[in-house]
Amino acid sequence: MPADPPGSSGTRSQRADERSRAVPAIIVGSGLTALGVLRLLHRDSIPAYCLSSSPSIEAQSRWYRPLPLECKAAGSTTGLEEALRACALPRAVLIPCSDHAVNAVAALTAALAARFPSSVAPRETVARLTDKAQFATLLEQLSIPRPLTMLVDAPSDIDAVADSAFDGAFLKPRDSISFYARYQCKAFRVASRADAAGRLARLQADGIGAILQEFIPGPGSNHYLIDGFADAQGRVRTLFARQRLRIHPPEFGNSSYMVSVPLASVGEAAASLKTIIAALHFRGIFSAEFKFDERDRSFKILEINARAWWYVEFAGRCGVDVCRMAYADALGQEVPEQWNYRVGARLVYGYMDLMAGHHEWRAGRLSLAAWARSWLGAQQPDFNWTDPMPALREWGGHLRNVLARPLQIPSGHS
Repeated sequence: MPADPPGSSGTRSQRADERSRAVPAIIVGSGLTALGVLRLLHRDSIPAYCLSSSPSIEAQSRWYRPLPLECKAAGSTTGLEEALRACALPRAVLIPCSDHAVNAVAALTAALAARFPSSVAPRETVARLTDKAQFATLLEQLSIPRPLTMLVDAPSDIDAVADSAFDGAFLKPRDSISFYARYQCKAFRVASRADAAGRLARLQADGIGAILQEFIPGPGSNHYLIDGFADAQGRVRTLFARQRLRIHPPEFGNSSYMVSVPLASVGEAAASLKTIIAALHFRGIFSAEFKFDERDRSFKILEINARAWWYVEFAGRCGVDVCRMAYADALGQEVPEQWNYRVGARLVYGYMDLMAGHHEWRAGRLSLAAWARSWLGAQQPDFNWTDPMPALREWGGHLRNVLARPLQIPSGHS
């Protein structure tokens, strides 16, 4: 990868950057993603407000400031528009933190989009990434390595699927947020054709679409994530690679322990990602998930988030600040390339990793000592020495539940 461009970009650019800092940002969404974005914007001396119908962990931050005129449905298209029309700020940059939020930002009227600029792709482009059926079709068109995926719009579509496809298959929602809100999981494993048809009928009754997808075998550590940013011209300005080392829940969960890795180690995956970004002329923040398939030694893409993600602050601490890039791009500034970052940095999400570690202990794959050592020197997404309250409040809320269910450590592991 090319080296960073020289730090000096000229007096005119510096003056323009100083002027732009007077424009505040509005973080649309809540939770860990919003907290990470808020901290990065504060570090960049960018004033920020939060807009959410249900403030979460980010509300405990010392830098949290709610947008004065919130709307109860801020994450929806009509709710966001209503809130922005009532907003007293003459201008602000929008940074969405969820699939619903990025779709709402992409769907704003031209007048509101001019007053509240954002570095977000057009609505149709966002839909091709957030809707899993459209995404599967896109991957097929581009011949990107991927798991075997079948579009199933009705239980009768299951009849056309080969028997062998149900070995390790699962139903994956087209809209992840709606699915998780209803079922508190990311996907449904299926054991047979009848099981798949029954679960699909249930999803349809609840108004949720799905696809049938092959489950790629292998441990959680075969998952790699590549985050980055593309500017208004669709040029990829940075990529940041990390490897998942532990996950919770075990199959369809989130990373609880990870490490930053060199881009060279995931070259095939990065090439696939760049092909997709170029084909879509995508603009904005993105985060893609791959799994290395040991059967054919290839990186297969699972999904792309067209927005900031849970661990966006980790990337910023390692040298890749996509929030600053998105802010600058929204204001029409040139975004310099950034290819160098800290490799070998580790991050652990303590609450989730307690459960992930417990699972590994029970399976005999991890000792308590090894688990404890993995925490030493690791960053945490909720804890920051300059902003400790979000973590303290979160741990306080979970501590009672953890103590009520003591960890059962198998004999022979210490």
